Order: sequence, then C-alpha cells, then structure tokens
Amino acid sequence: MKNVHLYLIKPTRYDDDGYPIQWWRSMIPSNSLACVAGIVQDAVERQVLGDAVDIAVTMIDETNEKVDPAAIIARTAAGKRRLMVFLVGVQTNQFPRAVDIARPFRAAGIPVCIGGFHVSGCLSMLKDLPPDLQEAQALGISFFAGEAEDHRIDEVIADGYAGALKPIYNHVRHTPNLAGAPLPMLGKREISRIFSSYSSFDLGRGCPFECSFCTIINVQGRKSRFRTPDDLEQIIRRNAAIGVTKFFLTDDNFVRNKHWEQFLDRLIALKAEGLTFHIAIQVDTLAHKIPRFIEKCYRAGCDQVFIGLENINADSLEAAKKRQNRVEDYREMFLAWKKFPVVITCGYIIGFPNDTKESILHDIEVIKNTFPIDTLYLNYLTPLPGSEDHKTLYEAGIWMDPDMSKYDLNHRVTHHPKMSDAEWEAAHLEAHRSFYSFEHMHRVIRRMAALKSNKKLMTINRLVGYREAVRLEGCAKLEAGLVRLRHRRQRRHGMPIESPLRFYPWHWFKTTSALMRILATRTRLRYFMWKTLRDPKRFDYTDAAISRSDSEQAVKGFLAETRVTAYAARRIGAVRAAG
Repeated sequence: MKNVHLYLIKPTRYDDDGYPIQWWRSMIPSNSLACVAGIVQDAVERQVLGDAVDIAVTMIDETNEKVDPAAIIARTAAGKRRLMVFLVGVQTNQFPRAVDIARPFRAAGIPVCIGGFHVSGCLSMLKDLPPDLQEAQALGISFFAGEAEDHRIDEVIADGYAGALKPIYNHVRHTPNLAGAPLPMLGKREISRIFSSYSSFDLGRGCPFECSFCTIINVQGRKSRFRTPDDLEQIIRRNAAIGVTKFFLTDDNFVRNKHWEQFLDRLIALKAEGLTFHIAIQVDTLAHKIPRFIEKCYRAGCDQVFIGLENINADSLEAAKKRQNRVEDYREMFLAWKKFPVVITCGYIIGFPNDTKESILHDIEVIKNTFPIDTLYLNYLTPLPGSEDHKTLYEAGIWMDPDMSKYDLNHRVTHHPKMSDAEWEAAHLEAHRSFYSFEHMHRVIRRMAALKSNKKLMTINRLVGYREAVRLEGCAKLEAGLVRLRHRRQRRHGMPIESPLRFYPWHWFKTTSALMRILATRTRLRYFMWKTLRDPKRFDYTDAAISRSDSEQAVKGFLAETRVTAYAARRIGAVRAAG
C-alpha cells in the first residue's frame, strides 16, 4: 500500500503588524474549506488514485489553528507518506499569507496548489496575470480557478501525486451542476474551534444582478445553480449526528434561489420531527415582497438575517448597478422582518463617488434614527480582483494599493474623487463610532425589548463583536474571534522576526487589554439589557424606526432631502463643466 497525505489549508490574512490573524476560537467557519473537504472526501472514497494508494486528509483553518510547514513536512516524512498541499478558498487579502505558507513546502519540493476567489477573479477578468500571481508561479505554485465539483479535483490530486502539477487548472468558464454534488462538511474537531460551534453550507451559487463591485457574478457566474432539498436534509442530519445545530447559509442571496420554498418546507418538516437548529441567511432588499418568505424563514429556524443595504443614496446605488435596491422600500422591508424575533445585520459601503465625509455621517444618522437595524457592517468601497471596478481601474492604470493584504474591505486601497485619503479614512472611523456609540446601542436594545424579541444574548454579542473588532484589532467582526493568538516566528515574508523581549510583553499587553475592554463593553450592555427588561414600560417604547407612521414620515423626508441634494450636485457639476 502506497501512502499520501493531503493537507487542505484555509489561510488567514496578515494584520498591519505582519502577523497572521488567528484566534483561540474564530467567529465563522470557512464554507470553502467545507466544500473542498466534501469534494476531496468523495474522491478518496472513489479511490481516485487506485486501490493501492491510501489517501489521508487533514483540514486546517488557520484562523483558529497554527500552520507549521516544518512540522507537517517532518510528520509526513516520519509516516513515510508523500505530501500534497492545497490552499483552498484563498481570498485576495489572504493571498500573501497563502504564498508565504507555500514557500517552505515548495523549497522542499512538495506540490502546492492555490485556489479561491483571488486566483479565480484575476483569471476571469484580467488579460494577463498580475504581479502577485506571477511571483507565486515563479515559486512553482499551481493555481486552480473556478469550482472543483464534477470530479475536477481528481486531475489535481493525480498530478500532485505524480509530482507534476500543471501551472493552471482553469474552470471559471464552466460552472458545475450542484444537485447531488458532494456536500460541504466540516468535522467535529474543526467545528469545535468555531465560537458557538457554527458550521456552514451553501444551497446555490451565482447571481443574476450586475453590481460593479461584486466578484461573485464573475467567478460563480450570472446563472444560478442549486442543490436539492434532499441534499439539504442530508446536511442537517449529518451535522445533527455530531451535535452541530447552528449554521451559516453562505448563499449570497437565498431569496433568489428558485427552490427557496422547497428548502424551507423541508427544514420546517425536520423541525416537526424534533430536530433543533438555527440558521443565518443572506437576502436582498426585495425579499419581503415575496409572499410567505419571511414567515417561512422564521419557522424554518432562521434567526439572523444579513441584508446588502450597501447605501441609502439612490444615485450611488444606480452608479454601482445595484438597481434592485430601492431606498423607498427600506422602511417596509425592515418592519416586515421585525415582525419576528430576528437579528438584522446590514452591509453598508462607504466611498461611492457621490459620497463626502459630511454626507456619509448624515446618512449614518438617518440609518440610526429611521431603520430598525441591529448591527451595521461598514466597508470601504473596494475594487476586489474579479470585480468590474477592479478591471476598470487596472486596465486604466489607476493607482490601487499593491498590498493585497489590505483588500479586506476594512482598509482604503484607492483614492476617492471627492474626499482626500484622510477624509475618507476619518469618515469610515467616525461612521463606525457613531453607529456603535453606547447611546445608539442602548436604543437598539430598547427596540428589541419593545418588539418582544427573545434575542437578548445574540443582540449583545453582535453589538460587542461589531464594535470591538474594528476598534481593537482593525478587522471586521466576521474575521474576528475570541482571544487573539500570535506566533513570534510567523511573520510576513520580508519583515524581521522580533526579539522575545519585545514581542511577548507587547503581545500579552495587547491581548489582555483587548479582553478587558471587551468585557467592559459587554458588562455595560448586559447591565442595560437587565435594566431595560425590568422596566414595566418597556413595551411602550417607540421611535421613528419601529413606528410605522413615524418611520414612513422620516423616510419620505430623507428621500425628499436626498433628491434635492442630488439635484444640487448635478447643477453644480454642470456649472463647473461649463466653466
């Protein structure tokens, strides 16, 4: 029997100090890792290398587990196995770290292949390989672009076993059918390293919309493809067997899945059997218009909703080709969701061409006062490789930051047509401070109590996470976790290894002070929650966000003001153009 050990590694990204962002417990699981693990396991069961070769597979999510190439090489050699390394689901901001992980493996002659959105996005949109991909190729790293279903992984495993990986496996133009495909599945060991033991799965890929800042439409395609209700049931039952009951449904827009009702009916039927589970979903701003959708989501166990709000300026949404978002529908949308005890998070982009620092902070105040959003995920408008925005700037030779680690939506990587770099960065920081002020977080808690929601702990945890991840670690809540880990010798290629006398006091001071500040914020919010829930008049609380008449009037006023502002801006532009 010949033996081979295949490592599936999901890399993290570097922080601004050059250390991998890693946690004792990370916040969310990697669905890319889960999908590739299911595909590879299927290949192993089909004996893709023949019945004379035993394939052992190890999964590592670097956001919560150290990757030590030297130790991996030594263990594999001691076990007399061949070694292959696949770096999976690599996003743009993770690509520099992925290449650094690959360096010692390639120096030892071990085959390494990198796949994920960065490679796929570059190959789908650019005529030539950008410099970072060229550097990786010079190290002998192979690339896999596109999705690995339809037995596409077989060729890569066979070539890796033979020590003859091709430079590029490009499947971007041919999207596979998902019905009956291998199911995404993380093991109990991997899930135990996730805060609150969440797992993940997808039910559909592809998006019919045309948002210019989006990579999904150019990597996964404009044609939507779906798994089946039987696939979904199998995912739920497999996870229930290992005690997993919480899930992130990673579909970019679940409501555009034409089988949404069949999926929800199957989940409702499983709940009727006595299975317990909770699911977080992503939907667009028009989901509430579909009859029965919100009610069935709630009955099926959906208690967290992520909505791509993106902006509340109609001109900005039109310029970004996000025409499906209609600001005048937002009031109705949020109130429809808030009929049920769900926590609403909205994605919001700062830095559209029409934005100014003043308009951004004004719009944040409108959101706080007018819409019953629980948490707001604030991002810089970022030209991610694979998007139309990136292609336009790249081909025009317009400056974009060459450090791919910064393409995490939490760093500014371009210049703005109206704001200086300092103004844009200040707007992002002040918008975050404004929304996550204690005054507004108390307002969110009052709304939760008035609406008789039972999401007390979830609301507090989300508020603490979104507030403190940016303040303390300079990262988004979705890439954060519990207790930051740093390894002195694991620093970005080209940066010096710090001395123990400097590194350890600095690391433990940052870690301890961060934990104390998180505890202080959480204690303060829990006290306010306790105080609110003891108030006999808590159900009488109302404001413009949760009162239908007040909210409608506030939205009408905002829309009128926005139209006036947009008209004035166009007139000023016309006057300037005319000299």
